[in-house]
Amino acid sequence: MLRPGPRNLITDVDGILVGNAEDEALRSGTTVVLPEPAALAAVDVRGGGTGTRETDLLHPTASNQRVDAIVLSGGSAFGLDAASGVVHWLAAQGRGIEVRGFHVPIVPAAILFDLANGGDKNWGAEPPYRRLGQAAAAAAGRDFRLGNAGAGLGATAGTIKGGLGSASAIDDDGLQVGALIAVNAVGSVMLPGRRELWAAAYEMAGEMGGLGLAAIDRELDLDLAVAGRLGGHTCIGVIATNAKLDKAQAWRVAMMAHDGLARAIRPVHTPFDGDTLFALSTARQPLAGP
Repeated sequence: MLRPGPRNLITDVDGILVGNAEDEALRSGTTVVLPEPAALAAVDVRGGGTGTRETDLLHPTASNQRVDAIVLSGGSAFGLDAASGVVHWLAAQGRGIEVRGFHVPIVPAAILFDLANGGDKNWGAEPPYRRLGQAAAAAAGRDFRLGNAGAGLGATAGTIKGGLGSASAIDDDGLQVGALIAVNAVGSVMLPGRRELWAAAYEMAGEMGGLGLAAIDRELDLDLAVAGRLGGHTCIGVIATNAKLDKAQAWRVAMMAHDGLARAIRPVHTPFDGDTLFALSTARQPLAGP
């Protein structure tokens, strides 16, 4: 039977830790997913406005098999510096691929656009994201904050506040799956003019507030009510499992996870989004069949 994990967080997957770091004045932050040890990874990139780092290494035809961390960050292109901070932090811990005496951590990353949210972006000589990446990695643990935290601090979702969300599911056979998503979508997670979520049908144990499915008694207004917001949005996240997968199978998991976004956000994968989802396999649970 499928049920939420004890925390209902991605860290219910054995071997997965998460850390957040934020700058309240900046209204932006960074989230680091830290597998221990390094884990197999894949990625599926959708939308027309992506910002990523080292995603080519995760293709099934690439020789690299493991990542040391995955970074999700605000800050648009400036936020990619957070991954550099994580690389430095991991190398100091002696983590990464050993190449001729050097430790080279593999840290893919994806960013969302939160530069226009009203925070103080006058950061002077250097953006703060490298520092935020180091702080988030150092803070990684099984428990972490959701909502206005990490990469979700400055995010929006349609016309409402966005943020960082997580959930997990486990079954009686020991299979574990968890998700961590920073929602900064151009589309809406709620029915037009209603409180109910598009994803309400998939709620487990009241995790979405228990509002249930809405009774649709009129034609819904599906116009994109986001005038003035086009040009910088994205949902970025990580799906983790303890199932033993190869890179092609993990890639398929990342693809399927985008179907989850499509059931929860309308519209999604637009030319104005940079939707990017990573999949991680800690390989602690062998699969009995294909």
